[in-house]
Amino acid sequence: MKKTIALFFALYSLSIFAQEAPSTKMQEAEVVTTSQTVRIDGTTINLTARAGTYKLRDENNEPIALFGFTSYTKTQANSTRPIVFAFNGGPGSSSFWLHMGVLGPKRIAVNDPAYTKAAPYQLVNNDYSILDVADLVMLDPIGTGLSVPIGKATFKDFWGVDQDIRSISLFITQYLIENDRMNSPKFLLGESYGTFRNAGVMDHLLDQGIAMNGVIMVSAVFDLRTLIFPPDDDLPYIVHFPTYATSAWYHDQIPNKQQNLASFVDEIRKFTEEEYAPALFKGGRLAQDQKEKIATKLANYTGTDQEFWLRANLRVNNSEFFAEALREKGLVIGRLDARYTGINQDLLAQNGSHDPQSAAISPAYTAGFLDYFHNTLGVRKDLLYTLTAGRREGFSWDWSHQGNQRWNTQAAINTAPDMARALSRDPHLKVLILNGYYDIATVFYGVEYTIDHMGLTPETRKNIQMEYYEAGHMMYTHMPSLIKFKTDVGSFILNQSK
Repeated sequence: MKKTIALFFALYSLSIFAQEAPSTKMQEAEVVTTSQTVRIDGTTINLTARAGTYKLRDENNEPIALFGFTSYTKTQANSTRPIVFAFNGGPGSSSFWLHMGVLGPKRIAVNDPAYTKAAPYQLVNNDYSILDVADLVMLDPIGTGLSVPIGKATFKDFWGVDQDIRSISLFITQYLIENDRMNSPKFLLGESYGTFRNAGVMDHLLDQGIAMNGVIMVSAVFDLRTLIFPPDDDLPYIVHFPTYATSAWYHDQIPNKQQNLASFVDEIRKFTEEEYAPALFKGGRLAQDQKEKIATKLANYTGTDQEFWLRANLRVNNSEFFAEALREKGLVIGRLDARYTGINQDLLAQNGSHDPQSAAISPAYTAGFLDYFHNTLGVRKDLLYTLTAGRREGFSWDWSHQGNQRWNTQAAINTAPDMARALSRDPHLKVLILNGYYDIATVFYGVEYTIDHMGLTPETRKNIQMEYYEAGHMMYTHMPSLIKFKTDVGSFILNQSK
């Protein structure tokens, strides 16, 4: 029996960020306001920045949390300016990755795709921020950032698929009312688990009478089956294979490879759908000669050995591939971005030892953000910003989801039906999905599979726009992809705000 990978969506290894929990005794919200600027396309934009907490209330108007956020609004702009609510994933990650990587007025410069040296780190003007076209609110879900339960609420009330969707929706609704933004064009932007959250929030808010103009999904996942490797389920192996192949393409492990990546991906899609998937579907009925033929093609497309695929019974999980892909060079490749490599200390290991991309950039993002948060935005230094909820005592995620009750199962949690429901009820709603070709955390072919199986009408399907980047999970660390990100997201916001 092959070892399966434990379900783990954290954008970065939770062990990196061990922090103590802030006190839940703090009952009053606190916000600090500063003036900031960003220069985009030669124009300086004056911003009002607000960082701190908002006292969140439940449906009975009872306080339940201090909800942490950072907002940037254009000075003297009117209320019809678009507004974007953005968050990272995890579950249990704060929003500092998107904040300092691509959305905010400042950006952490990293040595992509190599390791960034230790401090001093470079905090630069973000020429590619979306703040020229929209205001921005960075959200920190409860248990992250400065966000903590208050009153009779506990962390358990917020740590779960539906609990999280509810609290995020409550905050967005109350923020819009409090700041007179109900008539603004509204957008959600989530990364990783944040896209899984987005699919539920867009439907939940629509139920409350709040329609989004657009929803932006960065490195998406909606069907959890596409990320884990449960026994006797071929789907995750099928949807991961195209990213194994693109990773080998990037590292020049493929003989006589096509020079155009998009054309190569089309070739891999065809092989996966017409040969690999049918072979796995046969299971033990697959003839040995056919098995060897498929194994040879799998090996050629990934720069590995045929025998490796035969020993694996044609099924290689992602952690096994991290270790095998560049084993002969003594390297492991990145989960979040396969362009990154790290030292493989155990050349006999079956699984990857660590994620080189996380190791390469996490110190820069962590130190750079905390310095900016306290010294530029002016948040009190005795308020501990929790980068991840994963190290809080008792952190545990409730994976059950009411949106799956139609199928009378909680075995494969999936928020794609929520997204399909919202899209079908609002024909003006558009979704933009950004995919990294080298992202082995949330694989692009898994997203394609999910979208193709949502049961949408052809007209509704046209409301989903897919874009691809020659980078990984955080595609914006790659400068050409950062530029494309700004173009794609900026154009989407402008078009959906008309």
